[in-house]
Amino acid sequence: MASPSLSYQFKTANIVVKLIVINVLIWIGFMLLEWVLNSGAVITQWFSLPTDLGRLIIQPWSLLTYAFLHGDFWHIFWNMLVLYWFGQIVLNLFTEKRFLTIYLLGALAGGVLFVTAYNLFPVLISSSAYLVGASAAVRAIMIFIAAYTPNTEVRIIFFNVKLWHIGVFVVLTDLIQIPSSGNAGGLLAHVGGAIFGYAYAQQLGKGNDIGAWWERFMNTVVNYFKPKPKSEKKAKMKTVYKNRSTATKRPAAGMSKSEKQVRVDTILDKISKSGYDSLSKEDKDFLFKAGKEN
Repeated sequence: MASPSLSYQFKTANIVVKLIVINVLIWIGFMLLEWVLNSGAVITQWFSLPTDLGRLIIQPWSLLTYAFLHGDFWHIFWNMLVLYWFGQIVLNLFTEKRFLTIYLLGALAGGVLFVTAYNLFPVLISSSAYLVGASAAVRAIMIFIAAYTPNTEVRIIFFNVKLWHIGVFVVLTDLIQIPSSGNAGGLLAHVGGAIFGYAYAQQLGKGNDIGAWWERFMNTVVNYFKPKPKSEKKAKMKTVYKNRSTATKRPAAGMSKSEKQVRVDTILDKISKSGYDSLSKEDKDFLFKAGKEN
């Protein structure tokens, strides 16, 4: 029996595995780009998050795309490992759509804090700094689940640790390193993702889904690019044909009961799409008479 194709395995994988695969492929792609062109760094900058507001204005997409770029092997390795560990815990309780919302908005929050901190306290970050890496998004996932189910225990080598212990340790480690680290910008992005993850969990516990607007936005984008089924197109063509042949041309007196119903349905469809005012006088009279007959 033949093994499933890689494309099938990707389609059937959960969102955590898909994100890991996407991140790894992008990392390999940009590594090859730099090697082939010997100037890939210039292209990479267009997807990295800059501290300069002027440059950010002309590449606003970098507030999210930076989270899909990584530096060296260990940078992406640890990010993807932690994402896999904590992502599986999140998916045990929540949908893939909510997981993706936390991930992307966590990246956005980390990027916003990074840019804001530089422009308010430029001494913290190098003037030529660019941010890359999924750390803020991963921190959001980690702190979200640690705040939502703090007493859940996970096994670390030989002993069990509660999720809130891990969350506190990770955040404190980031904060302590900021003043002396050469990666203050990256650490601030971590904190931004952590703050969002914590806020999301706290609000969700109170019944407030602060990520609902993002899910609606993603649905709109996906539906916009989703091709319409052929059956739907045929149904529309069929409706137009009825509208031209029977719904407007034949007089009401010569119609059978079924034909009258077809025209009523057509008129109601027109109202739902364009409003009552779009009806002709003939349509309005017909609808009025049909209502009296019923």
